[in-house]
This record gives sequence, C-alpha cells and structure tokens, in this order.
Amino acid sequence: MAKKTGHQRLDRQLYETELARLQAELVKAQEWVRSTGARVVVLFEGRDAAGKGGTIKRVTEFLNPRVARIVALPAPTERQRTHWYFQRYVEQLPAAGEIVLFDRSWYNRAGVERVMGFCTKQEYTRFLHQCPIVERLLVEDGILLRKYWFSVSGREQQRRFRARLKDPMRRWKLSPMDVESINRWEEYSRAKDEMFVHTDIPEAPWCVVDAEDKRRARINMIAHLLAGIPYTEVEQPKIHLPDRPESTGYHRTPRELQSIIEDHAATLEKNAA
Repeated sequence: MAKKTGHQRLDRQLYETELARLQAELVKAQEWVRSTGARVVVLFEGRDAAGKGGTIKRVTEFLNPRVARIVALPAPTERQRTHWYFQRYVEQLPAAGEIVLFDRSWYNRAGVERVMGFCTKQEYTRFLHQCPIVERLLVEDGILLRKYWFSVSGREQQRRFRARLKDPMRRWKLSPMDVESINRWEEYSRAKDEMFVHTDIPEAPWCVVDAEDKRRARINMIAHLLAGIPYTEVEQPKIHLPDRPESTGYHRTPRELQSIIEDHAATLEKNAA
C-alpha cells in the first residue's frame, strides 16, 4: 500500500472525532488561562484562502468569548497611520486571564503592505528591525506568543478562489486583493521568505502549517497550540441546581398582549407535510 501523504484529505469521521477531543482540551486550556491569569496571543498569518478563518472558527467554537477574543482589524484610519505602527495592535493585547487570536496581525506590513506598496521602503525596513524587539518584549513580559503561517500551493489556492466565486454564501470572502495575490504570487513568496529571515526568532519562532488539506491543517495547528501551552485541568466548582420554589402567585403576561414573532418553523412544517 502506498504511503499516505500530508496532502491527502483526512477522513471526515476521524477528523470530527479528533476535532471534538481537541476542542474539549481547548476548553480546559481556557480555564487554566482564566484561573492562572496567563496571557496568550496567537497570530494567524499565511496565504489568502489558506484556511486561517476556518481554523480560528474551530479554535473558538466552544470557548468563552469573554476569555478568548478574535481580533481582525480593518485598514488603519488616517489618524492611525500617524501612530507608531505597532500601537493599534498593542491596544488589543490580552489582560490577565485572556486569549487573543489575531486574524492577521502586525505582519500585514511585511506582506500585503510591502507587496502592494502601501508602505514606504523606510517603513518596511523599520518594521523588520522593530518587530523582533517588540516580540521579545512581549515574551519577556510573560505573554505566551504563538505565530502560525498557513502554507498552501498556488494550484490549491486557485481552486479555493474558484469555489468562492461560485458560492454566494462565500462570495464575500473573495476580494480584489485576493485576486491580485494570484498575479503577485512570487512577490508574496519573496516577501514571506524575507520576513522569516528577520522575524523567525528563538523567543517567538514561526510555526508553518501545511494547509493543503483544511482538515489536517486544523487538527495539526490546534494540537500544536495545545502542546505549547503548559495548562493543567482546573477543578471546577460544584454547582447544585436547587428545586424550583413554590409559586408566590405570579402570573405571566398574556401572550395576546405581547408582540410574539411569527412562527416561521410552523410554516416549514406545514409546507413539508
């Protein structure tokens, strides 16, 4: 039997079973973060259509949004463009007991801004100099910083773009910037290589996720993240649900005095009968 490659699609049942197990572990890790006051920052970077958003969705699906927060910043305002480049990202860093997941991060400057000419050469060079310093400071201050790069081939990216174009539910995910990334594939590749040279540091190394198969990418990334967080299971306080007390004479407001929304589900049932 031929050996399976990392590009073969993971069996759905195997994927769903392991994903459920890993998500249960993420909940345990979340409780450890909350109870210990740890601070966790996870950066999701990579090619357009590499599956970052889908992975983030699976990571946070069962987490408390008050503990685990997704940050996906829009383009900076005119005022923000006059700030120190890292300023608006620093404002999003976690307090004690929080997890922040950046759906793209300060590395925009080393990727799209560099390739598309949205920053000057001086700004780009300054970023490459300052970024390792900033990240070392974050780690030195006790933040658990994890950086993931989702890698996908040009052929698979093109296939996903075509699928988005045909799917009205995902059409919004295909932007002019995504289309332009096809023409600038090699430019983005060179920018990523140079970025790694300057920012793949021992204190905050880049972790590359082979994202040719989305199922494998999600499982591999989550397993790796959990392995890098020194969490332990936190004993939860015992909760006892009391018996419902006897009525003291309260009567609910009559339905006819309330604006009850239309029973759309009943219409579906009627039409299906």
